[in-house]
Amino acid sequence: MTAPSPQAPDREPDVLDFPLPPPGSMGPPEQYARLRTDCPVARVGMPLGATAWYVTRYDDVRELIADPRLVRPTINDWPARRDDPAHHGPALTTMAELEGPRHAALRRAVGPAFSARSIRDRMPRIRCLAERLLADFQDRGSPGDLVAGFTEPFPLLVLCDLVGIPYEDRNRFLPVLDDALDGMVSARESRRVTDLLRGYVGELIARKRRSPGDDVLSQLVHQCGEGELNDEDLLAFGLSMLTVGFGISGFFLANAVHTLLAQPGHYARLRDARHLMSDAVEEVLRYMPVMNGTVLLLATEDVEVNGQTVRKGEAVVPVLASANRDESVFTDADRLDLCRAANNHLAFGRGVHYCLGSHLARAELTVGLEALFDHFPLLRLAGTPTWDDESLTKSPLTLPVSW
Repeated sequence: MTAPSPQAPDREPDVLDFPLPPPGSMGPPEQYARLRTDCPVARVGMPLGATAWYVTRYDDVRELIADPRLVRPTINDWPARRDDPAHHGPALTTMAELEGPRHAALRRAVGPAFSARSIRDRMPRIRCLAERLLADFQDRGSPGDLVAGFTEPFPLLVLCDLVGIPYEDRNRFLPVLDDALDGMVSARESRRVTDLLRGYVGELIARKRRSPGDDVLSQLVHQCGEGELNDEDLLAFGLSMLTVGFGISGFFLANAVHTLLAQPGHYARLRDARHLMSDAVEEVLRYMPVMNGTVLLLATEDVEVNGQTVRKGEAVVPVLASANRDESVFTDADRLDLCRAANNHLAFGRGVHYCLGSHLARAELTVGLEALFDHFPLLRLAGTPTWDDESLTKSPLTLPVSW
């Protein structure tokens, strides 16, 4: 892809192909650097024939993700498909799509359980879950697939334990989560995904009403009974936990391990210098281009971005992964620097929709890596990982390792 040439005021900008990472890799797409330099607000073609403004510079992305004039649509609402009967019906609404008082009330209700203090208190329990999985993985012998054996089940176990989602139900919801996370699916497929996930979370809420437990969802069900929240709020929370809460954390952990193993010396250095862990986790979060253009917002009024007018109703993609590689903000931005300080990355967003689970994600990365160092000090790649090269969210599907 080449950056478009400057356009005359009366011409529509060229529409570029959607940037994707090189096949068989996490990325980032090679176009990021050129777009930041030559065309920081570019028109790109999205799946299903729609277009969006693709924004790649740190300062622009930072402003857009906290701009109240930009809202997140559901997979049912964008792109508009009103002529398709499969498009109609209840939306797959998570906390990311909620706005205003409803969003604020739900954040207040669940915030204490995801606070830094609460997650710190849960660290021994999180470590226990990691130990159990890694002991089983080790018993199966070397080599092994670390995605199937650890990086996928570990965040799910942690989340299920905290939220109150039965881990044994995973075969019901895991098969449809890839489509929900991708979001760029046909109207009929989005309807299927929405119905299945809403149906499952609705059943889970009903179970909590009959038999509450010591978990976040049971607490929310109790607050719902007192009129502080409603069933749609509970559904939004449950859907958030399944889609973003589990999915993105799993992607982060798999990419973190792959990143450390793929760059000579990084795994051993962090293994032997645990005092670097806090800064290293932030640097890994900055460096990993997991969120390759997966944040899509709609303008509720005209918005100016770096000299370009985004019209009301148009879609904008603030590219977090590109912003986190912006050379004007991060020195030697394409290098993984485990000692990097003052790391103002945007991996968890910004503003009222700043990631609710940021402390939990950091804890999972920290505990997951430390447990790996302790169990497998000589861990190394034992083959080539496999990737889904069509996915916007890049993470290894398999990670063969030996020890």
